[in-house]
Amino acid sequence: MVDKNTLVGDIVREKPELIGVLQAFGMGCVGCPASQMESIEEAAQVHGLDLEKLLQALNA
Repeated sequence: MVDKNTLVGDIVREKPELIGVLQAFGMGCVGCPASQMESIEEAAQVHGLDLEKLLQALNA
């Protein structure tokens, strides 16, 4: 289960099948060094995304 505190880097390492979901939301940062320490909530804010929609897609 991905929640708002899950690190983007953890998603990339542990659930690589979700990289496409992140990219579909315009998050090209999956390879960015900052993503290793950034929560999905922080990344959504930086990219101007709706956190709830992103979490729903990641957990679908």
